[in-house]
Amino acid sequence: MEVVSEQVMVQTGSERMPCHLARPATGGPYPALVVVMEAFGLNSHIKSITDRFAAEGFVAISPNLYFREPNNVAGYNDLPGAFRLMGTLKDDQVVADMTAAINTLKTLKEVKPNFGTVGFCMGGRISFLTACRNADVKASAPFYGGGMVSSRQPGVKAPIEYVEGLRAPVLAFFGGKDAFIPLAEVDKFRDTLKQAGKQAEVVLYADADHGFMCDERPSYHPTHAKEAWAKTIAFFKTHLG
Repeated sequence: MEVVSEQVMVQTGSERMPCHLARPATGGPYPALVVVMEAFGLNSHIKSITDRFAAEGFVAISPNLYFREPNNVAGYNDLPGAFRLMGTLKDDQVVADMTAAINTLKTLKEVKPNFGTVGFCMGGRISFLTACRNADVKASAPFYGGGMVSSRQPGVKAPIEYVEGLRAPVLAFFGGKDAFIPLAEVDKFRDTLKQAGKQAEVVLYADADHGFMCDERPSYHPTHAKEAWAKTIAFFKTHLG
């Protein structure tokens, strides 16, 4: 499916946030996704993933959640830089920015009122947090989101603590070799969702590492990336139409 993409400015509070917007070139209306960046920022890889979702029949928007910071993209070889940027985010502001992106999608004639969130690394956590805190989200697919069940910042709730607000089915992916996310956290995530009566599938690829979806990182796992992509597209087609 042919895709058109552009940078758009989204009003969030009194500020304007740049976002990458991609959509099928013709037809519609289509269900919509907010694609959430890794800790490294809104880089060419995340933009290309956003375009791939559009090619599958979604209107997809990826917000630059670091837009308030100068030099807001870190290279994949610059983990300290990524952590520095990630440390500038506050959950309440992030949810407000994500809500602004969803509200922008609502104004587009090509968009059905069916919204999903999907994110990678830091974006996995944010996509799930948003699903718990914004009832407009009808499906969420977080990829290797760290810190979802145990807070890594003093005074900040873990996203799972908002689980009662979750109205969306969840498809979550993790890697068994991921040093950032202990298997005990994966188990707790799965068990808490089940105990809360939420619809969720947790996929653990035992031989995959953190970042297995990204073909620009050494941890890329082409087989699982292909499997997970197909599973994610089917999940969103089922729940968003």
